Amino acid sequence: MPVKTILATAYAINPYKGSEDGMGWNFVVQIAKFNQVIAITRQNNQEHIEKYISENPDPSYQNIRFLYYDLPYWMRFWKKGNRGAMLYYALWQYGIVNFIRKQKLNFDIAHNLNFHNDWTPSFLWKLKKPFVWGPIGHHPRIPFQYLKVYSYSRKISNVLTWLAKKYFWNLSYSLYQTKTNADHILCMNDSVPSILSLKSKFSVAPSVATQDFGWNPQKDNEDRFNVISAGRFVSLKGFDLTIEAFAAFIRDLSIHEQAKCKLHLVGSGTEEALLRELILKNKISSFVQIISWIEREELLEKFKASSVFLFPSHEGAGMVVAEALSFGLPVICLDNVGPGKLIDSSCGITVPQSTYEDTIQNLTQGLLQLFHNKNIRIAMNQAARHRFLDIFHWDRRGEQLKEIYANL
Repeated sequence: MPVKTILATAYAINPYKGSEDGMGWNFVVQIAKFNQVIAITRQNNQEHIEKYISENPDPSYQNIRFLYYDLPYWMRFWKKGNRGAMLYYALWQYGIVNFIRKQKLNFDIAHNLNFHNDWTPSFLWKLKKPFVWGPIGHHPRIPFQYLKVYSYSRKISNVLTWLAKKYFWNLSYSLYQTKTNADHILCMNDSVPSILSLKSKFSVAPSVATQDFGWNPQKDNEDRFNVISAGRFVSLKGFDLTIEAFAAFIRDLSIHEQAKCKLHLVGSGTEEALLRELILKNKISSFVQIISWIEREELLEKFKASSVFLFPSHEGAGMVVAEALSFGLPVICLDNVGPGKLIDSSCGITVPQSTYEDTIQNLTQGLLQLFHNKNIRIAMNQAARHRFLDIFHWDRRGEQLKEIYANL
């Protein structure tokens, strides 16, 4: 099979981070295993990329050429961290086409890798080469019943964000041009083809993946039951449900059983104060540990020492689910288009979206089932690990891209 040169634009690449940045890095590396890559990202990622490559040599890096592009300072001075990120990304995507033309680059396929939004357009189709878009997707609107503990402004923000997405899906000419001119669209779940009214030239596969951290199956420890959840403390992630379900779970146990249990919340965010209030209200402070910041290696050790991953998030994907599966952790989540589609009944428990109270009760029942039934827990350990290897190892994404490029 002839080697091709892929021009990949990835706004966010940082091999030292997870989420969007980590996915950008790993996708580029996977492309480089089978083809040449010209990867274009922001200038603020250069230091991290060069440092990582020097510290972690790999033959596939020889197939990658990194270029760095940013808008002039007068067009980006207002951007601070995440503030203005979406607007700046749109401008960056528009300006990058002219940057590529000026570089006079030789390539066979243009691929817009990230951000992974299916409601923000790409302009790489203007380069008149085969164009791949994605993986793309979106966070669904959070069902109203799951916002009951959050502020009025959060509820308004949820509605306005959803309306903005619907505007782009239905009225943006640039987005229409993007999907019309794409030669292949990678959809991260089956809601994307429906939202974008796609009829052909697309595939559906999870966007999330993770590396193999070297899982060592441990003997099931009946003296501990560690529940872990990780992510940003924002309404989208559903940590309020995590706390309420764990509190109900604790109340259902004897004092002797309670002594074995601990909930570890790893993350930080705007809703941390609210979550701490919920912990106090439920009188479970002695059973909960909040870890606002942790080194990557320490987080991996937390996963290794855990019994179950509790993640009732409303998002459209969930990289931490893939990481949990890589450590053989059963996953308890909502039955939605995000985490609910990443697991099956062999490796986890999905809870139907219902009333707030019923959802908490069903999450609680999931915890109780895994706590009381050692055999189910051990079977799910094995199944979680197999699902990671079959679907969520980064090599699976590389093989997927290899096939798509070959068929263009």
